[in-house]
Amino acid sequence: MKQIAPGLYTFTGLLAGRVYLIQDDAALTLIDTGIASAADKIVKQLRQAGHQPSDVKHILITHAHPDHIGGLPKLKATTGAQVMCSTIERPVVEGQKPIPRPAPDELAGVARFLSKRMPSGKTEPPTPVDREINDGDIVAEVMGGLHIIGTPGHAPGHISFWQPERRILFLGDVIMRFFGRMREPFRIVTVDPAQNRQSIQRIVALEPSVACFGHGTPLTEQATERLKAFATKTAR
Repeated sequence: MKQIAPGLYTFTGLLAGRVYLIQDDAALTLIDTGIASAADKIVKQLRQAGHQPSDVKHILITHAHPDHIGGLPKLKATTGAQVMCSTIERPVVEGQKPIPRPAPDELAGVARFLSKRMPSGKTEPPTPVDREINDGDIVAEVMGGLHIIGTPGHAPGHISFWQPERRILFLGDVIMRFFGRMREPFRIVTVDPAQNRQSIQRIVALEPSVACFGHGTPLTEQATERLKAFATKTAR
């Protein structure tokens, strides 16, 4: 694990999807779970840091894509943690509905070609959800109070998590960051790009000091300035 800020860590060596650990006095919390193979790596790194899997009391999900909930079934079973996600994403997490994707006709070029070859109607391995959390809610028991920010677009029920006193933002896939550069999420798995751009504007207006992406290295310096510059480009 690598420390980002006091009480905040990210796991290392995961193939896809970034997973965060919040350490409170009474409990540990995971933000997302990566792909299926990430579960064993997460448990191993928890043990190496002196924790037991049962110390994880909460698992918060930004959205129900395989690189964010793939490790969830095993981590839920191993830790016994309370799983939280938005109302819209819940049936996908619980395996009752397939992941919403844009229709191939909405795409162009390579994205359209690949989309037509992606399996349709496939559901993810189910995990029971213990608590629904939606825009305006507060998870009081985590990090002194995590505020839920509705950020749909990439996924219909995508949510972000905001700690206002410390100005720490967990923004899932609203923005991705590869090789130090920010970009909008991949169109082939984004149901509503225009709505996602509105979500970009909403989270940037929070003026975070730390921005934790679902893909890419967190921003811990000049986060607000750099996010605002990116938001200006996407608004054009």
